[in-house]
Amino acid sequence: MIDRDRPLLDRVAVVTGATGGLGSAICRDLAGAGARVVATFRRHEAAAHSLMEHLTGEGHALVKADVTDSATLGHLAHEVDDRYGTVDLLVNGVGTTRFVRHADLAALEDDLIDEIFRTNWRGPFATIRALAPLLSNRDGGLVVNISSIAAVSGIGSNVAYCASKAALNTMTLSLARALAPAVRVVSISPGLVDTNFVKGLDPDWRREQATKTPLGRLASPEDVSRAVLAVATMLSYSTGSIISVDGGRLLA
Repeated sequence: MIDRDRPLLDRVAVVTGATGGLGSAICRDLAGAGARVVATFRRHEAAAHSLMEHLTGEGHALVKADVTDSATLGHLAHEVDDRYGTVDLLVNGVGTTRFVRHADLAALEDDLIDEIFRTNWRGPFATIRALAPLLSNRDGGLVVNISSIAAVSGIGSNVAYCASKAALNTMTLSLARALAPAVRVVSISPGLVDTNFVKGLDPDWRREQATKTPLGRLASPEDVSRAVLAVATMLSYSTGSIISVDGGRLLA
């Protein structure tokens, strides 16, 4: 019988990029739903340990892993296998970008393009590849890729970022087909999320983005984390879906 208060009781959830604004909110909500959370980080070790101290429940783990380095992802898979023997949910939350005007083609240098695709597309793919055997171990695994409406709108921090998220959505479709029925794969596609990073940007620009959104505000990290929780607990017949969490921004 499913515990209504803790529908993910004893499920194992791996969250990459756990120290970010989105990642930490996702970890908190999954832990609150009863999951045993494996939080990964690359830098910001103090923030990672602080996050772990504030997660409810027991059985959580913190693992240093770089999604751009397949060797460390192999280590992550080994650690998770030794400790839990399975993965029920993988949330690919790692992402990177930098603001570059779309018309300034010269400013979007090769190194930045490669870094964005290495982190935003190859990283999630390599993480899925490393954990795929564990995702298939129990009664159905789930992968949630954190995408962006920039994948569809072509409006975002730079051209490469938009393209990397479009590629992530295409990977969601491809792997939803390839890994079925053992593993479901879904993308969560937020609009602009009001993380600490975004709060540090120009206030007038932030207000403008909110007024362009039909629901009149930016997404909160919790809006995104609740969408992840819904896919994990309620939308059990969904795979290959791109789920918007954008307040209707694409309607504007």
